[in-house]
Amino acid sequence: MIKKFELELGGKKLIVETGKFAGQANGSCTVQYGDTLVLGTVVMSGNIREGIEFFPLMVDYEERLYAAGKIKGSRFIKREGRPSDEAILSGRLVDRAIRPFFDEKIRNDIQVIVSTLSWDQENDSDIPALIAASVALSISDIPWNGPIAGIRIGDINGEFVINPSYEARLKSSLDLVVAGTSEKVCMVEAGAEVVLEERMLEAIKFAQKHLKSIQDLIKNIQKEVGKEKMEIKVDEEKMAEKEELKKKVVEFLKEKLPTDLFDTAKETKLSRKQVLNKIKGDLEEKLKSESVGKDKRKDALGIFYQLAEEEISRITLKNKKRVDSRAFDEIRPLSAEVALLPRTHGTGYFKRGETHVLSAVTLGAPGDEQTLDSMELSGKKRFMHHYNFPPYSVGEAGPLRGPGRREIGHGALAERALMPVLPKTEDFPYTIRVVSEVLSSNGSSSMASTCASSLALMDAGVPLKDAVAGIAMGLVSDNEGNFKVLTDLQDLEDGKGGMDFKIAGTKAGITAMQMDTKTDGLTIEIVKETLEAGRKARIKVLEEMNKAIEAPRPELSQYAPRIISFKIKVDKIREVIGPGGKVINEIIDSTGVSIDIENDGNVTVCSAIPASLDKAVAWIKSLVQEAEVGQIYEGKVVRIMNFGAFVEILPHKDGMVHISELAPYRVKEVTDIVKIGDTVKVKVIEIDEQGRVNLSMKQVKPGEKV
Repeated sequence: MIKKFELELGGKKLIVETGKFAGQANGSCTVQYGDTLVLGTVVMSGNIREGIEFFPLMVDYEERLYAAGKIKGSRFIKREGRPSDEAILSGRLVDRAIRPFFDEKIRNDIQVIVSTLSWDQENDSDIPALIAASVALSISDIPWNGPIAGIRIGDINGEFVINPSYEARLKSSLDLVVAGTSEKVCMVEAGAEVVLEERMLEAIKFAQKHLKSIQDLIKNIQKEVGKEKMEIKVDEEKMAEKEELKKKVVEFLKEKLPTDLFDTAKETKLSRKQVLNKIKGDLEEKLKSESVGKDKRKDALGIFYQLAEEEISRITLKNKKRVDSRAFDEIRPLSAEVALLPRTHGTGYFKRGETHVLSAVTLGAPGDEQTLDSMELSGKKRFMHHYNFPPYSVGEAGPLRGPGRREIGHGALAERALMPVLPKTEDFPYTIRVVSEVLSSNGSSSMASTCASSLALMDAGVPLKDAVAGIAMGLVSDNEGNFKVLTDLQDLEDGKGGMDFKIAGTKAGITAMQMDTKTDGLTIEIVKETLEAGRKARIKVLEEMNKAIEAPRPELSQYAPRIISFKIKVDKIREVIGPGGKVINEIIDSTGVSIDIENDGNVTVCSAIPASLDKAVAWIKSLVQEAEVGQIYEGKVVRIMNFGAFVEILPHKDGMVHISELAPYRVKEVTDIVKIGDTVKVKVIEIDEQGRVNLSMKQVKPGEKV
């Protein structure tokens, strides 16, 4: 049966419809906001995946070009291909919001697919997608501890706005997405124009107020059309055995971890790993001595690291001591360097403990901008940040493939953090690409990438408004409401009851945030404390970065291209381009420069060789230069008639010297004075209504300069 539910949200109707599409899925619905409509589906496999020790959840966000009335731009491939970066980021956003509310014991494959079926070019589809996933899960028979809700908050002229349109977001100093309930926040994603922590906290509180109405709507839908939740099939005997085994492992960890790991500070990831591996080996020997069978020993060792992380969190909270002996608000040793690579346009090297990132900047011409052609985005992209995470950065061997979801997500986060401090295009017309190479990773390489990239941009001479740094905040907590916020998260500190709260910004405020959690959500008290601790940590990181470079270099690298921009009349564009691009291609081929001409007549010439740049600029200016009455020009005789000579005074611009203006005396034959190919000085004496130029040789006085 088809059911429709409505809610007024931000001055628009949020419409949820169930029972119409995807009837064979465990749960499905459509969510419409404006004319943007998404289909959310969820399916759980009937078979348990044997031999795995993780919860197999897949979340996919599908863009359909027909939703925006588009056909793919490629001449050869017209159907959708791999997901765009925007689709991957939307999928990650949904995934991070819903994942904490599943029972981790589930070993059946669960797949959530959200597909955009209609997009109105006004309302982003990511919030409807998040709500659709929550509704589909809530009304399905799949065990899930929701519902949750999602909302976007803007800040326009000091007023918070619910789910602002694309146009409104351009005027907003904040783009904040919050998922959770009216009591707790389970996911945060934000980009901001240097917003104070206090204002960010106000925005999150404002979001929470309005999450309640969406959550209540979903609860009502669940009550009306929801299926009864199935019970996860488990072998009771096997489960009892596993619990007994788990108990043995936990007891062993409680005995070993305080003495072997905490009593003597283990400052490196390798030293901690060696301790854990020894404890794991000791556990195996103990189980053997107790005549525990091979299969059960394998099961125990399979859950060892997960239980170790949980026990480490418990000990950290109880004893107020971290595995490397740091204080809760202490940052690992910091280091910053610039100008490491001799031929790049700018480099930054940032180290925080064992997390090391090298960032390199490349400056290009405006024509090097990325062309965007996805469902929601079209046009050009001037600033790009790409993040690489090779397997050697964590001491592993593995295949090298294209960027995965994680790499795209981390690259986008650092990009968002840096965007607010970039100069305007009119002040700095370069295309900017930054690549971050994670050389060693042990906690928040994305925030280290932000720091390294800020250093590299300054080293490249990009006139940033301010330096940007980032830090990852963690959490240890228990079921009684006790918690401690951890500054500078690292390995073994991201277990159950934890969070990964990344905060980036300048000394004046926040430019980007991203939070996900392994709890059922964070209270506003935890968020407040985290923002303040993050601010203090960020200032410390910025102080260290300033030791390497305090301000952008006044000059670009000698290897970076130079750009000269100027305006020409719109009706002169065709003269620079020429028939079929003949003229502009000749300039490019002769000088090696790149040339970009906008429809408004703005010309940008780019080259790393100053002489080539100057030659191309002079060439273009000569093409569009117009003759002026009274000016002296030096030109070549290109044609002779019996009544006068035609002289090319400017490229593709001739003027006529009448026979009476050739000399200060009577001339019988034009050829008595000039011949084709002669170079002569002439003066413009008239430009008639038809644009014809009349010249004179006899009116040029001796010594007059061209």
